[in-house]
Amino acid sequence: MLRIIRKTDDGSPTFHVPCMNESYHSMYGAVQESDFVYIDKLLRPLNHPVIRIFEVGFGTGLNALLSWREAEKKKKHICFHSIEKYPLKKKEWKEFGKVLEEWNGDLSGYIRMHACEWEKDVKMGDFFKLQKINADFAGYETEKKYDAVFFDAFGPEVQPELWTEKIFKKIFRMMEPGGVLSTYSSKGIVRRNMQSAGFSVQRITGPPGKRQMILASKPFP
Repeated sequence: MLRIIRKTDDGSPTFHVPCMNESYHSMYGAVQESDFVYIDKLLRPLNHPVIRIFEVGFGTGLNALLSWREAEKKKKHICFHSIEKYPLKKKEWKEFGKVLEEWNGDLSGYIRMHACEWEKDVKMGDFFKLQKINADFAGYETEKKYDAVFFDAFGPEVQPELWTEKIFKKIFRMMEPGGVLSTYSSKGIVRRNMQSAGFSVQRITGPPGKRQMILASKPFP
């Protein structure tokens, strides 16, 4: 899969995939979008003693990096598990990390995060543990439970198999009651599939360039 680094409108980089005509982040701003959708709207309001996060789509690792930074700044204990079927190659994440650090030196932990071993919990800082999982989420099963889910797969037009009722039922089972899922997509089919899976779904104002996004919660019994 050919991936080309492109600068987005906030100056931060993303990868563009020509064969899919799709980018990993919004061209209006990669960091801006990730911070808005996953950190500001989901992570920051959570106050559990330990916040357990599952991410669908590790991708560039940007969401994990921003979560790590948030954990250390706010002294929030976070256990972050992220699944990715097609990890970046070493050459790709090294090049991406160089561009990212040139844009914002505060994000310098990017290379270390990508270099850490897969399939193991790795302590990245005093408050952040990361486990990267190299697998296809469609066939992945776990007994672990999570307080939050970052749903960051490619869009429904590109990866429709990851936006189905069946997939959202799997995620529903993985979440603690009261757990919250955040995603950049607000399409009607996405909302309906989430509702059919049991979620309470809310459309809220999205990041720049997106009119709306979705927050979905697992109701208490």
